[in-house]
Amino acid sequence: MTTKKKVITKDDIVSKYMEEVLEKGQKPKSVYHFAKDNDFTEAEFYAFFGTLEGLEKEIFRLFYENTVNLLHKNEEYQEYDMKNKMLSFYFTFFEILSANRSYVLQTLKIDRNPLKNLVQLTTLRNSFKEYVAEILTDEYRLEQERFQKFQEKAIQESSWLQLMLTIKFWMEDESAAFEKTDIFIEKSVNASFELMNVAPMNHLIDFGKFLFKEKVHSR
Repeated sequence: MTTKKKVITKDDIVSKYMEEVLEKGQKPKSVYHFAKDNDFTEAEFYAFFGTLEGLEKEIFRLFYENTVNLLHKNEEYQEYDMKNKMLSFYFTFFEILSANRSYVLQTLKIDRNPLKNLVQLTTLRNSFKEYVAEILTDEYRLEQERFQKFQEKAIQESSWLQLMLTIKFWMEDESAAFEKTDIFIEKSVNASFELMNVAPMNHLIDFGKFLFKEKVHSR
């Protein structure tokens, strides 16, 4: 009697890839080698991913997706203000990273060129920027519509930079239970929201409009 071959899933491929990188200390040479070494076909791989690079990016996106799914399971989360939503995201995201720390550290240091390692984070970057846009509230949005688009992009980019700096800090954190990272998260998020306070910016814009009108009328 022929044993029916197990249908391989997307999660199976992700798990096998992470295991291979950890065990061999390097990335597979090709989809062919990866599939052959893990007893599935190239066709099964291509049903979910176009390239190994695409798989690498998807792993970090899945860390993000799992974070957001966990957040939405908490009924209180929906009532949080923007700052507390961001703090919740950070603490949950870094719990997931810590659960996969060996893989994250190895894969983000595997190439001598740091920029090549960071390519894996491009899908995470897009997803995180969308998340920031979703939780952005009127409290942190300029009243002047023509400045809003520029401001929102600036907030997204600065939030991504902050996440990258936190990842770097976490990667170098040697404290028990990464408690220094927790402190870093709280202080950096609090500081960023202080800087995002739009009230002074609105006053500056109003002042600028006043000066412009005065200059025009004085001619």
